[in-house]
Amino acid sequence: MFVPDRSFFERSSLDVAPELLGAHLTHLTDEGPVTLRLTEVEAYLGDGTDPGSHAFRGKTRRNAVMFGPAGHVYTYFTYGMHTCANLVCSQEGEASGVLLRGAEVVLGEELAAERRGRAVSHRDLARGPARLTVASGIRLDENGSDVFASPFSIELPDVPVAPFATGPRTGVSGPGGDEALYPWRFWIPGDPTVSPYKRHPRALSGVQEAGARRPERPSVVDVQPADAT
Repeated sequence: MFVPDRSFFERSSLDVAPELLGAHLTHLTDEGPVTLRLTEVEAYLGDGTDPGSHAFRGKTRRNAVMFGPAGHVYTYFTYGMHTCANLVCSQEGEASGVLLRGAEVVLGEELAAERRGRAVSHRDLARGPARLTVASGIRLDENGSDVFASPFSIELPDVPVAPFATGPRTGVSGPGGDEALYPWRFWIPGDPTVSPYKRHPRALSGVQEAGARRPERPSVVDVQPADAT
């Protein structure tokens, strides 16, 4: 494992996302550290290019962190009860981020289990974006935190995970959930901590296996924004 420099994140989320698979993200609280091995992520782009993105309609107070600088944490509240966490990518001024969807707890399992419930299995501790933040202790008010500074730290695997799989993003409505245009969910095939795919009722269905292939960027579209990152 090695610690990347900030330039790793100063690229499109489409390039960063698959390279985050297998990364170790640590979050430290007064209770102790929890380290996650990332097994599932989703890429989101910025204004005018990605109808599934919070930044599709441009910069607002809510999504300002997505516009950089890169290597910071973007958190948001969803469904009135859950916090989700993303890592900001691209050059400053260009919105781009990677949603942390699933992970294995590799350090601090006792603490993660205390937060999630003693009956929760090792597999399910951080299997899903809301479970991931609860298990690791990431809070909504940590929006804008630097992933290279306490209470966060990150390490990447010496050898990138390959092959990986891609498919439509979970729970994204409208064109942003289209598997052909936006197969921007990346995961480690066969890993038990990857969350099950759930299609939004208004999204196109299907899953695409891609090995180590990177999806192409979509053309600019003009549609209503969806309800994901």
